[in-house]
Amino acid sequence: MAQDQLHFNEIPTYPDDANSGNVITRMVQGLGYRYHWATEDLREQDLSYRPSAEAASMLETLEHIYVLAEVIAHTAASKPNLRPLENTPSELTELRRQTLDYLQLASELFSGKTAEEIQQLEVIFERGERVSRFPVWHLLNGPLADAIYHTGQVVSFRRTSGNPILAGVNVFMGKTKN
Repeated sequence: MAQDQLHFNEIPTYPDDANSGNVITRMVQGLGYRYHWATEDLREQDLSYRPSAEAASMLETLEHIYVLAEVIAHTAASKPNLRPLENTPSELTELRRQTLDYLQLASELFSGKTAEEIQQLEVIFERGERVSRFPVWHLLNGPLADAIYHTGQVVSFRRTSGNPILAGVNVFMGKTKN
């Protein structure tokens, strides 16, 4: 998929119904849009940027967002998250595409779900024989909020490394003026 064909170039029109699934969908779409533009046209010097010796680099932050996007999609699909994680893409183009694909899948799966259907979802982690289950509420204050938080870090990191996001990105409207 070409870079300009990646998901969340803009946020889709909103639904007529503000049910539970659609509200979560909109949060995921907002994350997807922010991530799309935060990661557009990154350079090697951006990826290696790290605010301090102890801090994660931008690339390490993007890898963490990928893991969070996987958890979001797997929760929407009622799938367990297998740990330790294998096969995280190491190349930026693929890392970016797969992260956005996970967010698109989650957006589609949450869309239209009733409160009762959302309440039945769990965040599931499997590590060998050990299985941990958490109510869906943990998805909201955990992986979803964390992914939004770290996407903001990417925006800050790239600004600091001299490559700010496109000036026409409008997160309020979910549209971009080129």
